[in-house]
Amino acid sequence: MKVKRITQMAMCIALAMILSYVEAQLPSLGIPGVKMGLANLVVVFCLYRLGWKEAAGISLLRVLLVSLLFGHVASLMYSAAGAALSLTGMILLRRLAPGLRCVTVSVVGGVLHNVGQILMACVLMGPNVVYYLPVLIVSGTVTGVIIGLVAALLVKRTDLLVGKDAPPAKKDDAR
Repeated sequence: MKVKRITQMAMCIALAMILSYVEAQLPSLGIPGVKMGLANLVVVFCLYRLGWKEAAGISLLRVLLVSLLFGHVASLMYSAAGAALSLTGMILLRRLAPGLRCVTVSVVGGVLHNVGQILMACVLMGPNVVYYLPVLIVSGTVTGVIIGLVAALLVKRTDLLVGKDAPPAKKDDAR
């Protein structure tokens, strides 16, 4: 792996960690457990600009590092479950339907992240937490749209992070 690529990935990991920390400092959106998912902005951007392997590595490292620095074992378990399911869904969707827009992929990622966290909650606390899934599906959809719109804008407008010699995003990618 070239130094430039490693540097790009390190910048993305750092940005995702900063966004995770900032989000943790923000007040709740009024519904317990509902967050914006700001760090997923970086993951969606990387999925479209750097590739699925890089996006997966960045997501995995972000979850591990943020949990080690600012969380605890439970936060690692919930974050890992959500991130794994979300990332798997976004990668599969991106590979099976490469023309899909950032917004669509981000919404699927947001919803699957919440499904992954509910599945982990079922493992840890029992099935009685499933009742909360509809609320999380709605919040995952809303936040997924917002994150997807911002990611699309970044994919379309930035060459700073990936450099001028990187292959440009396809015209359909930034919609």
